[in-house]
Amino acid sequence: MQLVKDLKPAEILDTAIETGVVKSGGSFLRLLILGFLAGAFIAFAGAGSNTAAFNLLMDPGTFGLGKVLAGTIFTVGLMMVILTGTELFTGNVLILAAVADKRVSIGRMLRNWGIVYMGNLLGAVVIAAAVYYSGQLGGGDSMLGAFTIKTASAKVSLSFGKAFMLGILCNWLVCVAVWISFSAGSVAGKIGAIFFPIWLFVTCGFEHSIANMYFIPAGILAKANETFVAKSGMAAEVLEHLNWISFFTDNLIPVTLGNIVGGGVFVALVYWLVSRKA
Repeated sequence: MQLVKDLKPAEILDTAIETGVVKSGGSFLRLLILGFLAGAFIAFAGAGSNTAAFNLLMDPGTFGLGKVLAGTIFTVGLMMVILTGTELFTGNVLILAAVADKRVSIGRMLRNWGIVYMGNLLGAVVIAAAVYYSGQLGGGDSMLGAFTIKTASAKVSLSFGKAFMLGILCNWLVCVAVWISFSAGSVAGKIGAIFFPIWLFVTCGFEHSIANMYFIPAGILAKANETFVAKSGMAAEVLEHLNWISFFTDNLIPVTLGNIVGGGVFVALVYWLVSRKA
């Protein structure tokens, strides 16, 4: 059996560029379906991480341990995305390397981003609705539902600048994970490449636009449950700010812009500059 060799750092750029070329040429339906699946996979990871760690995260004394546990579970989301070949907006920010190399036009890149982003949103919201209506948020004597509301409310309460900066830090690490996975010649190698940077970003509490497409809609749905609201102990005026408009304006827009800068500038363009052939 012929083994596939791992790529050296300077060789990863070529793979990233070729991947960007292929991704930019996908049909609308293909990108939408693969985007839907990726959004669902990230949402599954979000649901799993919350379920595993909510009780630890709600206690200041175990908050750090809860973040570590949540990060461990959440890594499975990107593993499923990469290993099944689906389309994730935050990873596709790396298409900027192919644009810088003049292999892909800005228009083709933006087309990919737009279709994939829409698919990711659809997939994540469908899973958020499925989790809510399945009754799963009633776990832990309804404290999981309460935590879901509090998490979503905290995310829409971020200032634009803070959400933007947390988005930069998040996708810097996410795209490093994807970049390293390009170098791995085996499934085990790709899993290892993905695990540690994603574990780190979740533990730090950075903001991922696609993950938030699950966390915030799940919280919006959960606040319709009186038991969850009562368990959360949140004031009515705070809950009022948790809605579909604030989801987009106060979180998704600034976090998405930050994700583009984090992965596009600090990974795609930086490594294109240092690794491109003279």
